[in-house]
Amino acid sequence: MFSEGREDVNDEERAGRPSTSTTDEKINEVEKMVLANRRITVREVAEDLNISIGSCHSIFINDLGMRRVAAKFVPKLLNCDQKQHRMNIANEMLNSVRDDPNLLQRVITGDESWVYGYDVETKAQSSQWKLPHEPRPKKARQT
Repeated sequence: MFSEGREDVNDEERAGRPSTSTTDEKINEVEKMVLANRRITVREVAEDLNISIGSCHSIFINDLGMRRVAAKFVPKLLNCDQKQHRMNIANEMLNSVRDDPNLLQRVITGDESWVYGYDVETKAQSSQWKLPHEPRPKKARQT
């Protein structure tokens, strides 16, 4: 076809059966299901909507722009009051050191601590779907 003068490399429209799984209604249904439960799997959505897993995955990735990400592990999830309390204690300690430069010479510290962390949920189990503009979910380590 190129030897006959064709310059476009994209496929032309062809006659055939239109896709019934990637319609606007199905995309909206998938979006509602995912926003209701971020940890739902592609297989569960495909079974509920009676569409193929490949079509369902295509809706997630291409049409909705979603990605499946694991939760980011952070040492602790603190609320605003706890963060403010930590700031107040740190400021008091800094003021104490400014008033008495020899204070740190009288402080006894340990060099090592052993903490056992047990997480009942693996990293893969804590993964969930997120939209491109949403932040990555956080999960505190249990100690």
